[in-house]
Amino acid sequence: MSGYEKKENIILGGGIAGVTAGHTLKQYGKEVMVYDRNQSAGGLCRSFCIDGFTFDTFAHVNFSKDKYVMSMLEEKTPFYTYVPEAVNYYKGKWIRNPAQNNLIDLEIEERIKIIKDFINKKEIPVNNYDDWLRYQYGNYFTDNFPTRYTRKYWTVEPNKLGTRWVEGRMYQPTIDEVLRGAMTKATPNVHYTKEIHYPVKGGYQAFMNPFTEELPISLNRTVIGVNTEQKIVEFQTGVKVKYRNLISTIPLNELIACMEDVPKEIKKAADELDYTSGVLVSIGLRRENVAPALWFYIYDEDIWPARVYAPNIKSPQNVPSGCCALQAEIYFSKYRPCKKNLEELKEETITQLVNMGLFLREDIVVSDVRAEPYANIMFTPKVYSARDKIHKYLKEKEIVCAGRFGEWDYLWTGQAIMSGKKAAEKLIRVG
Repeated sequence: MSGYEKKENIILGGGIAGVTAGHTLKQYGKEVMVYDRNQSAGGLCRSFCIDGFTFDTFAHVNFSKDKYVMSMLEEKTPFYTYVPEAVNYYKGKWIRNPAQNNLIDLEIEERIKIIKDFINKKEIPVNNYDDWLRYQYGNYFTDNFPTRYTRKYWTVEPNKLGTRWVEGRMYQPTIDEVLRGAMTKATPNVHYTKEIHYPVKGGYQAFMNPFTEELPISLNRTVIGVNTEQKIVEFQTGVKVKYRNLISTIPLNELIACMEDVPKEIKKAADELDYTSGVLVSIGLRRENVAPALWFYIYDEDIWPARVYAPNIKSPQNVPSGCCALQAEIYFSKYRPCKKNLEELKEETITQLVNMGLFLREDIVVSDVRAEPYANIMFTPKVYSARDKIHKYLKEKEIVCAGRFGEWDYLWTGQAIMSGKKAAEKLIRVG
């Protein structure tokens, strides 16, 4: 067929799931080509460097204990090992994370309200995330901590979210743990992982580099058309590729928008897939360290960032000698659209962090702001049925989906790797 490139196996999206899928196919001797719309591969696991400061695209560490994931990320890349420690900023106070276990730094009246609510919490039907929070923690803690954070991180009220994503992500203390944390700072670390790993040099992306370097990856390629009958993908460059097998890790809604002759009910389902977008404010400082912990959460709603992490604590080589860095994350969605330009957001965020007492403006060496259109999946009520309809349709069209935005699920990095591996193995099984 003239005018077309021909490829045996193509992968749309060069994030960690797409790269893993390509690596797996290559291991089995299969021809593969990966296409990504960005200037570099890696997806949300990309890192970038500004004047000697290395930042990731959102906060990333490896904590998977899966042997395959560990071999993928760590066999070829030197890394540091840390015990995870985070804190929370709330009304001018620093509180150890998770807050529900570490109430000691709150005013005594606030501690009493939280403990009384925790003891007197009622058994209620759990129909949404708000119900789940109140069932677990009582009303006062729910209203003043996770509800505020939900509005900042998920951009909606908790009653707009389901609960299937929560398992393993929110600590559920006993009354003894709550009481102990209200009386002493000597509380155990109950983070959901006991150990985290991070590359010595090159940012989180360094874990991926051995695999992106071995794969044929075509960058700056945005999909604009998919014809599943003829098995042709068209890119914005005008290039058309004839494929035999297709793995897609690009967002489901974008894939559906590119496909021909999609039924109305599938288009409607794609419109029901909710997600957050993120703005990253990255700051390099002429100070040795300003962060109270590797990362911290900010509950105050008059401060833009929901979460901030310190690249220099992850690796000293992320910053020049004598310097440190912070990266702040701000989230938006169609439910909470961004009404400011990026420079305004950056300047307001810097002012807010200065007002928190973290650093002075004259300490700043570099500052950067950039937006990511897709940050996380929002588990609003319609997402599950919408996702299932789309996946069933794509299976009929012989498209295999993988990754956070292909599976449309809240996948951590290790889970995204396994998703990419399984997608490739499906193609290998069918030959």
